[in-house]
Amino acid sequence: MGNKIIIFNPRSANAKHRLPNTIIQVGAAIHGKYEYVFVDGNMETDPWEKISNYFATGEYKYFCLTVMPGPQLKQAIPFARKIKELYPEAINIWGGYFASNQYKPCMNSGYVDYIINGPGDNTFPQLLDVLEGKSDEKLMLIRNLIFKNEEGKIVQTVKEALLDQDSLPQYPYEYFNTFYPLENYLAKTFMGRRTFAYHSSMGCPFSCSFCAVVPIYNAKWKAKAAPTVYKDIEYFKKEYNIDAVEFHDNNFFTSKKRVMEFSKLVIDDNIEWWGEGRIDTINKYSDEELHLMRKAGCRMMFLGAETGNDEVLKQMNKGGTQSGQMIKDFVKRMKNVDIIPELSFVLGLPGPNEKKVYEQILWDINFIREIKAINEDAEIIIYLYSPVPTEGSELYQQIVNAGFSFPEKLEEWIEPSWEKFDLRRNPLTPWLKPYMIDTIQNFETVLNGYYPTASDFRIKGYKKWLLKLVSGYRFKYGWYKFPYEIKVLHKIWKYRQPEIEGFYSE
Repeated sequence: MGNKIIIFNPRSANAKHRLPNTIIQVGAAIHGKYEYVFVDGNMETDPWEKISNYFATGEYKYFCLTVMPGPQLKQAIPFARKIKELYPEAINIWGGYFASNQYKPCMNSGYVDYIINGPGDNTFPQLLDVLEGKSDEKLMLIRNLIFKNEEGKIVQTVKEALLDQDSLPQYPYEYFNTFYPLENYLAKTFMGRRTFAYHSSMGCPFSCSFCAVVPIYNAKWKAKAAPTVYKDIEYFKKEYNIDAVEFHDNNFFTSKKRVMEFSKLVIDDNIEWWGEGRIDTINKYSDEELHLMRKAGCRMMFLGAETGNDEVLKQMNKGGTQSGQMIKDFVKRMKNVDIIPELSFVLGLPGPNEKKVYEQILWDINFIREIKAINEDAEIIIYLYSPVPTEGSELYQQIVNAGFSFPEKLEEWIEPSWEKFDLRRNPLTPWLKPYMIDTIQNFETVLNGYYPTASDFRIKGYKKWLLKLVSGYRFKYGWYKFPYEIKVLHKIWKYRQPEIEGFYSE
């Protein structure tokens, strides 16, 4: 068996796909050091055939996967298991949020050999050097690594401080282009005809106890400098004529200085862009700075509102200064500067009793209605609370005390109920009763009928008019039960909910 490497991105969705920056960054860490190939499950009709053909040559030893919770597990688990069965000497290396957060079932599966626990820019090449006999470094001393020692005990090594992002190797875009034309990843979205996906920072400086990022980055954040980001954007504008960018950072707006510098650099390039941030962070920006961002192309921001209930915000350990009143004031500011606030709400957290849980849900439904009354352009994303393994937090202890537990076997994660759990559509939490889930989802259907998302640009004209007509009386009077007529129209027009598959794109 040779020592070549397959870097695999399992299929994540069925729609137009974004550039898989995760695997491109992995490739950058070993580019020029080891021979490797990319396989993007989103672009392959049968990715297993391509993977098995590579292994059949006898030249490949390493099968490396990036694994997010949800749909990607449907290929990651059976493919990794099959590789181990057919090629026992092959080495499976996993990375991504799922592997880091659910490392115990992964390592106990019998077919996951190593986990890169967070950024692998140093960890991945160092691990390969040890496995290939190029280094006598002890595995225990390689940071961001999870493995089993000789006694069969799972070992987590020390976390590495986030690296200076500007000092990292350039992404091997041209090499990736030899496998999958970059042109095929540029999508028509509501922002532009050629939308590009980009990752400009790593981590998040907050420690919300409901967030899967927290155990990986330990409330740390590092970013590329504005000129570095702009240089990459400028390259893709010149070479591929992009006119829109989705920044897939966990928290793009952390540094106001960086955002302002980038805005000034990009202001004359006619590029629309979207990014994710925190309300209490961006609320510190002045109106003048927000107007500059809009002029520079900032079309929409994804913001974790989570809840308008200050008591629940505290339960979530949201941190910062966010409050229900701040959310209201903020969406009004966004209306004045013409930036669309895309607010995510998390409903269904545990409470002291069933009555309290339901009251909190109804409270937030009414709060969302208030938000829409202030700024009807505000986008609303609703998630059912799905626990994440932030061990040590009060919220995690609450869910354990309430009887919730994660699967112990890796294969359980590809059962339909757990896949929906990962998509925050089926929480499997004992305190959230069926009638509560129905209440949330029925309200969401009516809301999406009366206020269809701007990101699905097909829903306009008579379609939008008809949706508002059939859902108007329901929204006005709070009649949410059995909204079948709205569901039928959504199904006919294949309405795209951004919380499930991102923006509609072509």
